[in-house]
Amino acid sequence: MSRLIYILVLSVLTLFVSCGNYNKVLKSTDVDFKFAAAKEYYAKGQYNRAATILQMIVTSLKGTEYGQESLFLLGMSHFKAENYEAATAVFRKFYQSYPKGEYTEEARFHTALSLMAEIPEPKLDQSATYEAITEFQNFVEVYPNSVRREEAMAHIYYMEDVLVEKEYLSAKLYYDLGDYFGNCNSGDGGSNYQACIITAENAIRDYPYTALREKFAILILKAKFELAEKSIEAKKLERYHNAIDEYYGFTNEYPESTFMQEATKMYEKARKYAPAETEN
Repeated sequence: MSRLIYILVLSVLTLFVSCGNYNKVLKSTDVDFKFAAAKEYYAKGQYNRAATILQMIVTSLKGTEYGQESLFLLGMSHFKAENYEAATAVFRKFYQSYPKGEYTEEARFHTALSLMAEIPEPKLDQSATYEAITEFQNFVEVYPNSVRREEAMAHIYYMEDVLVEKEYLSAKLYYDLGDYFGNCNSGDGGSNYQACIITAENAIRDYPYTALREKFAILILKAKFELAEKSIEAKKLERYHNAIDEYYGFTNEYPESTFMQEATKMYEKARKYAPAETEN
């Protein structure tokens, strides 16, 4: 279809679509007419209608001068209609089919945006968040000079915060469980406290600059203290020493912490059992 004919079809179609003849568009066998109608619906913000029409004709337009545009527009129609799973599939198909296409950069970016739009709240499984982060990281690697780079990095940082919060909630849950439901080794302090310590320490290692670092640190101290408190006698001294060492590390890193009073109380209890550890 020539550009002139396309413009004429679009001009006629503007009136046609505005009169509510959506069903007639669906029944039409004219691919060019349907494509023009889909673009008109898209321009009017009727994204589901645009997507429905484009889905019917995108295969027919493949290999034509409108092949890339129609496929990308289908992805954008799904995206703006908040059908993010469908949008992800279409955008991925686009950049895989047209690795150097006119809309490939935007397709890659919108793949990541579509994935990010469906990440769950922090307490739920975060597989989708990892997938979205990976997609943004791939985008930045492929397009290091993109005008979208800073936005992509901001989205990555945001989702990393979600992952950190997930880890904090997990560590806090282990701490709150303590020796509940028999999850402790009999008389040996509780594997939940050990799980809390491991989860929190891994989070600090993986996300050293997180805003939750101080909360992880006090949680580790509390878990080590409780582990010592609930240990069998043979392990109490060693574990109280570990708690005291953790206290020193905490006070050095956070001398003005709002948790200092709580930390000091644990330290005072610990040194009554292990006084030699506190002597210089």
